[in-house]
Amino acid sequence: MKFKTGDKVRVMAGKDAGKDGKILQVFPKLERVVVENINLMTKHLKKRGNTRGQTIKFPSPVHVSNVKLISEKTGKSGRIGFTFISKDGVQKKVRVIRVKGQSEQVE
Repeated sequence: MKFKTGDKVRVMAGKDAGKDGKILQVFPKLERVVVENINLMTKHLKKRGNTRGQTIKFPSPVHVSNVKLISEKTGKSGRIGFTFISKDGVQKKVRVIRVKGQSEQVE
């Protein structure tokens, strides 16, 4: 999976389309990510003993096809890819954002 915890992403589809947030959790096998304050669900907890009943809001996972990575430098969102950069004869694999034919290094 190309997304990492801490990446800033923009939601492209669903009820929260157009909103930005930071990735809190990544589930590679399910191809889903949890983004803060996106896709909020409500859970109702019943009263137990001395504790009061309450409602809890929590972010639910979103499929990776519905989010795009946001560049920290330009603020544009795009697809994630990889490229190899050779430095001092050593090749290093680097993540890049691809926006309309241009590539920009992520980290």
